[in-house]
Amino acid sequence: MKITVIGSHLCPDTLEALGKLAVIKADTDFKDILANHDNLRSYLKLRDTNPMYDDIRGTDRMGIPCFIFENGDMSFDTDEVIKKLS
Repeated sequence: MKITVIGSHLCPDTLEALGKLAVIKADTDFKDILANHDNLRSYLKLRDTNPMYDDIRGTDRMGIPCFIFENGDMSFDTDEVIKKLS
């Protein structure tokens, strides 16, 4: 199962998550929000409209890494993602 990882190459949590996913050879699609405007625009729309971000909006937290499964399920928890993929 492919997993989309939304994050930043400058975010230590994102880098750690990508490293853990690489260890289990997960099929990932990394969307770096700082790599181009399309990735950032898509992320901002997700953050501004998805209820999963309700506790994050209006805070200093970024809400990355964010994981999106092929079936549309989402998570912020790397360990939960690895468990589902294993």
